[in-house]
Amino acid sequence: MFDEILNDISGIVWGPFVLIPLLFGTGLWLTLRLGFVQVRKLGPALRLAFVNRHDGATEQGDVSHYQALATALAATVGVGNIAGVATAIHLGGPGAVFWMWLSAFFGMAAKYSEAFMGVRFRTIDDRGEVSGGPQYYLKKAIPNGFGTFLSLFFAIAAVVASFGIGNMTQSNSVAAAMHDTFGVDPMIVGIVLAVATAIVLLGGIKSIANVTSAMVPLMIVFYVVAGLVVLGLNWQGIAPAFAQIFSDAFTGTAAVGGFAGSVMAQAIQFGIARGIFSNESGMGSAAIVAAAAKTKHPVRQGLVSMTQTFIDTMIVVSITGLVIVTTGVWKEGETGSVLTAQGFSTGLPGTWGGVIVAIGLIFFAYSTVLGWAYYGERNVERLFGTKLVIPYRVLFSIIVFFGATMNLSTVWTFSDIANGLMALPNLVGLLICSGLIARETRAYLQADPTLQNEPSVSTLHGIEELTGTQPQR
Repeated sequence: MFDEILNDISGIVWGPFVLIPLLFGTGLWLTLRLGFVQVRKLGPALRLAFVNRHDGATEQGDVSHYQALATALAATVGVGNIAGVATAIHLGGPGAVFWMWLSAFFGMAAKYSEAFMGVRFRTIDDRGEVSGGPQYYLKKAIPNGFGTFLSLFFAIAAVVASFGIGNMTQSNSVAAAMHDTFGVDPMIVGIVLAVATAIVLLGGIKSIANVTSAMVPLMIVFYVVAGLVVLGLNWQGIAPAFAQIFSDAFTGTAAVGGFAGSVMAQAIQFGIARGIFSNESGMGSAAIVAAAAKTKHPVRQGLVSMTQTFIDTMIVVSITGLVIVTTGVWKEGETGSVLTAQGFSTGLPGTWGGVIVAIGLIFFAYSTVLGWAYYGERNVERLFGTKLVIPYRVLFSIIVFFGATMNLSTVWTFSDIANGLMALPNLVGLLICSGLIARETRAYLQADPTLQNEPSVSTLHGIEELTGTQPQR
């Protein structure tokens, strides 16, 4: 009965009348207000993220542009990119991939906006560290008690989500992959993961950023290259796969074999829901680590953070989706990471496919644990102050062990609900603040359209020269 209640709540939150139209509508509105910034400034944003990696290194903050991006990617490039995509295709057909792409396109504007707000309204905590995100900017940017309500709502949902989708479900996926592929006892996996997590977390954001900035590029390149090999060996199926993705997005897919079948509404629902589950655009989570970046201006970090959604969905998710559709395994009735492994196994000779997916899943999931630990601790700080940050890190590491050794069917549904409850207050806040975001973005990009200049305005010292406001301490 409890599972049924949770499924009903999840169906409402992620259904066609609550989050999906709000996510899509907010992304569309911000895209229009910002003049399609995700198209106009994608090139400069990628250059700022990966070429000018030390831009703003002398500014106040805890990590570099690139480290903030890597930590956010660590939190988003996770199980959703392997299992979530497969689930969307299983439930919504190949057309779900199109809706994942479309939600990511508009989601890039939402990701830009929340990262902009995270830096714009960040603070210095009593340990001298930079802290920000929806739990702060919703209160500061929206007057009266409504902004405070939204910020507290977000903070509570984020802490809950950090133990679910950011912890137990990830460690459980690692344990399952290690057991199924290499025969390792889940309890051993849980102990190793818990200890490894604790060692990194006790070093704080700088330790997390150092690990993720080294791990994330390697794991993404490893997975993408393997996927490209599959597509190269099955190149004849690429054009038909694209044709089916685009046609099924508007027509649905009839039942084939063990596949449950879908209609257009299901393709839209599961495509958008799993797309957001993967790239987290609009959830507000990436704004938390963006706020810690050393940057000259909120616009610059907003653009860097925007590339996260592009990398996550337009590259990594696309690889998974195309492997599944190109090899035709989506018709055989499997779902989740099993379906993705089946696609790689079909496309590659021998047993390499399953091993590649297992290794990818292990690194994707563990990096997600590290990223979400930081999200959770910043919201614990918002609710209870810095005195509970260390106890939270210890508890988070312990929960990693239990996640690896438990059956988590209920936790997955609960995590979906918590994710949705995070997104609700953040999306409402972004809509309310869209005028401020658009106005200050337009002013900055008019002064520095190529992002090549060295603005004298710092986000923590002197931002009042541009905006008329001062960062709070």
